[in-house]
Amino acid sequence: MPPPALLGWRAMRMNETLSDLENAFHEATAAERSRRNALRHQSAERARDRRQEHVERAGRFRFAGLVLAILATTVVVTVLMFEALALLIG
Repeated sequence: MPPPALLGWRAMRMNETLSDLENAFHEATAAERSRRNALRHQSAERARDRRQEHVERAGRFRFAGLVLAILATTVVVTVLMFEALALLIG
């Protein structure tokens, strides 16, 4: 059996090792929590960007539809006006 002084040293060394392990665990836990928060923030940012892109794309399509409708109306009205004018004159 080892002398009592050696047993005390081993116990102290084990406590230091356990303390080191606990500190490392707490640091790893804090780092993981920080990483998860960063990932959550990045995910929310990507979702906002996707939503904004979707809204802008839908707005462009609506605007293009409005322009096409106005052009089609202009063409139809012009053609009908000249047809009516041709009927009145001719």
